[in-house]
Amino acid sequence: MSTATPTRAAQIGENLDSRYHLSAGIRRQINKVFPTHWSFLLGEIALYSFVILLISGVFLTLFFDPSMAHVVYDGVYTPLRGVGMSRAYETTLNLSFEVRGGLFVRQIHHWAALMFAASIVVHLLRVFFTGAFRRPREANWVIGSLLLILAMFEGFFGYSLPDDLLSGTGLRAAFSGITLSIPIIGSWMHWAIFGGDFPGDLIIPRFYVLHVLLVPGIILALIAAHLALVWYQKHTQFPGPGRTEQNVVGVRILPVFAVKSGAFFAMTFAVLALMSGLLQINPVWNIGPYNPSQVSAGSQPDIYMMWTDGMARIWPAWELYPFGRYTIPQPFWIALIMGLVFVVLTVYPWIEKKFTKDDAHHNLLQRPRDVPVRTGLGFMALAFYAVATIMCVNDIIAYKFDISINATTWMGRIGLVLLPPLAYYIAYRFCLGLQRSDRQVLEHGIETGIVRRLPTGEYIEIHQPLGPVDEHGHPIPLEYQAAPVPKRMNKLGTAGKPGSGSWWSPDPADEAAALEAAHHEAQLELRNTLREYQERVHGNGDGAAQLPDKSQH
Repeated sequence: MSTATPTRAAQIGENLDSRYHLSAGIRRQINKVFPTHWSFLLGEIALYSFVILLISGVFLTLFFDPSMAHVVYDGVYTPLRGVGMSRAYETTLNLSFEVRGGLFVRQIHHWAALMFAASIVVHLLRVFFTGAFRRPREANWVIGSLLLILAMFEGFFGYSLPDDLLSGTGLRAAFSGITLSIPIIGSWMHWAIFGGDFPGDLIIPRFYVLHVLLVPGIILALIAAHLALVWYQKHTQFPGPGRTEQNVVGVRILPVFAVKSGAFFAMTFAVLALMSGLLQINPVWNIGPYNPSQVSAGSQPDIYMMWTDGMARIWPAWELYPFGRYTIPQPFWIALIMGLVFVVLTVYPWIEKKFTKDDAHHNLLQRPRDVPVRTGLGFMALAFYAVATIMCVNDIIAYKFDISINATTWMGRIGLVLLPPLAYYIAYRFCLGLQRSDRQVLEHGIETGIVRRLPTGEYIEIHQPLGPVDEHGHPIPLEYQAAPVPKRMNKLGTAGKPGSGSWWSPDPADEAAALEAAHHEAQLELRNTLREYQERVHGNGDGAAQLPDKSQH
């Protein structure tokens, strides 16, 4: 094996280090530690989906013409030959049928966009329920909220580009209609955006600039800022053995984390590729070009925008006439609700800080059960989103189940009022029940499933204590450490542990005995330390334990 390449590489590295002193800084960075909990991979899904979006988007840009010039289709798709359409729709058809791999790239671009938005939502939910947005990470929460908002509008701009019947319907109903509903300035804004009346001949080229150049650049800058903050502020972690507010327990970035991240990117790409090859999405050739006279029911946007469409369907037709000169129509309330939701989402860390008076630095995460109010608010928001999203398909529900469209509308209105508070109550009580379950195990031990009959005829269930016991054999209550509490015997390792040694041969007998003795001594020391601590905190001087006040938990 030749050593010329390593020698040359080493010489280049030596030259760079002698000039710029890179080795010390690089060594510190590649030794950075990341936690290994699976939920931290949710943000990586969003990152990898965005990378796939950029790659596939570059390919689509080479063949798409964002022009609204009128043409007559004469391509390979026979059902649309001779039909008048825009140049944008024609190039979309050509991209789907005449460019090798074009349909696959179109579909992977669309699926990646859905995956990007969905993974941001799930990632934000993980951050919300675990309290990872608390000081000093409020800025990262704001960045994540902005990424979600930009992803929604970026997706809307993207699926409006083909100028098919579905995208044109959404453009007229959502963008044009809501813009016109804004009091006083709505008409002027609409005229400036569309260059005249709807649809005009400028909106597709303008959306193209936003979708291809401006918004992706902002998203890329926000992702870079997000990663830089995560890198600089260190990663949060769940409470556990050896984990404190001042350290991070996990694996180094090289080689374990880098290899795992590379494999996860490959898996994300593989899943999106399979979805793109097997699951059809947005078949624009079945819909036809945009024609206002052909708009019908059954038109729904992508899932991340469905809640806004659902709100527009169930919101009452309230109109205001201030000063007798202006009209505030119903679509304006939808825009107002969207703005309110986005503002509350962005500033939530400061809202919670206002009520909790918590201004401390937090690097350890919280379990959702330990913060029942926040968990209840999260489920309340999820119930609101679910009802609004389902109501986006109320016309399909009415058709399939043969019920009145007005009945489905009122179902949505009632559900939007009743279900969020109900979801809050259920989640809150569920969290309290989980807290009591953890406290019971810490006080009495784990249920073994063994029932014993006493000489008096009484039946009792045997519990396995998690810690030391007092002189009467009763378990000394343990303090809750905000970490998962084992609830089953198999989580305590009651089945034993594997022997020491490698896959092929065990360790020598004397070495194995020495390791076992050292492990036993460590366990005894840990148990004695725990006993002393519990007696100091809960003891009453004679070795008996006092149960803690449950109101403190």
